[in-house]
Amino acid sequence: MLTKKRVCFLVLLSASVLAGCAQPMLTGSTVSRGEARQVQTVQMGYVESVKPVVIEGRTDGIVGAGAGAALGGIAASGIGGGRGRDMAIVGGAVAGGIAGQRVEERASRRQGVEITVNLDNGSTVSVIQEVDPNQDFWPGQPVRVVRQGTTARVTR
Repeated sequence: MLTKKRVCFLVLLSASVLAGCAQPMLTGSTVSRGEARQVQTVQMGYVESVKPVVIEGRTDGIVGAGAGAALGGIAASGIGGGRGRDMAIVGGAVAGGIAGQRVEERASRRQGVEITVNLDNGSTVSVIQEVDPNQDFWPGQPVRVVRQGTTARVTR
């Protein structure tokens, strides 16, 4: 049975998992801190096509796996006694770690859009970015492709 201390710990750990799943926005109107006050190349063009995509969630984070392992180990600590209890804790931690990683991946997934743009210079580029409710794109629409290094974003 879970004690009050364990329940409080589980609640705090769950909150930290959700906070750890937060990730920066990947929309066309959001810029990273490193892009601020940097020279960027702008090319003009017209949208050729727009296709919805799903941007995968994080699978490299340790927050989900770590918190899941801790939760699984704590939850399993009330099972059995002696060596059986130790095995239950290890098994619970492993299962919790796997489950926590899956939760983090699902929680950090984003709805995206692949925008194919025919640039004024005759070339065609495709940019995938997170859906921005303030910017809709449609074929034939004039847009800007803003680039810095290997990153690009499409804006109106």
